[in-house]
Amino acid sequence: DTMRRVVRQSKFRHVFGQAVKNDQCYDDIRVSRVTWDSSFCAVNPRFVAIIVDASGGGAFLVLPLHKTGRIDKSYPTVCGHTGPVLDIDWCPHNDQVIASGSEDCTVMVWQIPENGLTLSLTEPVVVLEGHSKRVGIVAWHPTARNVLLSAGCDNAIIIWNVGTGEALINLDDMHVDMIYNVSWNRNGSLICTASKDKKVRVIDPRKQEIVAEKEKTHEGARPMRAIFLADGNIFTTGFSRMSERQLALWNPQNMEEPIALHEMDTSNGVLLPFYDPDTNIIYLCGKGDSSIRYFEITDESPYVHYLNTFSSKEPQRGMGFMPKRGLDVNKCEIARFFKLHERKCEPIIMTVPRKSDLFQDDLYPDTAGPEAALEAEEWFEGKNADPLLISLKHGYIPGKNRDLKVVKKNILDNKPAANKKSDLINAPKKAADASNPQNEAKLEEILKELRSIKDTISSQDERISKLEQQMAKIGD
Repeated sequence: DTMRRVVRQSKFRHVFGQAVKNDQCYDDIRVSRVTWDSSFCAVNPRFVAIIVDASGGGAFLVLPLHKTGRIDKSYPTVCGHTGPVLDIDWCPHNDQVIASGSEDCTVMVWQIPENGLTLSLTEPVVVLEGHSKRVGIVAWHPTARNVLLSAGCDNAIIIWNVGTGEALINLDDMHVDMIYNVSWNRNGSLICTASKDKKVRVIDPRKQEIVAEKEKTHEGARPMRAIFLADGNIFTTGFSRMSERQLALWNPQNMEEPIALHEMDTSNGVLLPFYDPDTNIIYLCGKGDSSIRYFEITDESPYVHYLNTFSSKEPQRGMGFMPKRGLDVNKCEIARFFKLHERKCEPIIMTVPRKSDLFQDDLYPDTAGPEAALEAEEWFEGKNADPLLISLKHGYIPGKNRDLKVVKKNILDNKPAANKKSDLINAPKKAADASNPQNEAKLEEILKELRSIKDTISSQDERISKLEQQMAKIGD
């Protein structure tokens, strides 16, 4: 009640949500029916990706944002997994690269063509093998290029250098029970995890140690979530002993008592938190709910301020959350959700009503841009860096992305092991020697030249054979 009684000044008090018109939805999509509490949808300024039902394997759709309306049954999918896909995540530093985790125990990283798929994609850029059970969580590092985290039902977290296809950190002895979710902090120096043993752990992945933990973060037995906020605090959702849904705010320096703890309602859907570090707003989407509640986090009591609820008729099966650079700043749009129904995906737009048409710089502080602040090797060696920020004053224009190249160290040493447990445990725990980025760039150039020479030769070949045919005709 205290959350609602106080009327406080906030520019977000009047934020309202609106679903788009029917013709702007993505229709006739068979959304995955797998019982797994992931969001089943990932979006960026170019594409919306949705995990779908696939017979005899795992697949997800990748649609260019403008491809609204009815999606044809024969529309191509990304379908290289042999078991259902459980989680997908777009790379924050390349809008054409997406990672997927699956029941087939693998993580795959895919390069989507610039204008979307014209044929189904079955060949990933790289397959990351190291988990012994299904992989339910994939999460890219926020600031280092090509660093990807995966968590599996083997209770292990593996951090990969996607550029070399290697597992560089294997945290396989920190969790005794299923991991519900993993969240990187703002600069990617720490992760926090929520687990079935009701603990929230803060982990330094490179030192491979637990920095802080809290037992019985929420007393209830149902799944929890924990995410890092921009200031380093941790926000959790879970259930009380009486099965009421709760949200809480914690300071990792002192996890004894929460900074704030609020009870919400008695619904049983897991609350998925979506966080916007620029405005400090958290949106809570319950799986199976038909509403999105949103809260502003501030430094003053009660710290978590209820703002409003967006309600609709249909329950949500999953939810995608657009990064800030994909929003329409001219319409004062501060968030866009992609809500999954049983057979469609419906964008929902959150707006702050303003009279002026001018750019509202208080709503759009500089936000994380698409450039990586660090290379993978630098991060594994111990460097940290905050996200590189960009201004949205003139909107965001997606630039050209470089292709994801995977340079395997020495293919002969890397024969795929027949998933022997001993090999998995001995996955290299220490960072490999950093390969020199300048050499890679030179190699790139040489390969490019070789390719263009090949192209020239083949086109000349064609010309010569045509000329020969013509000469033969004249001779006849």
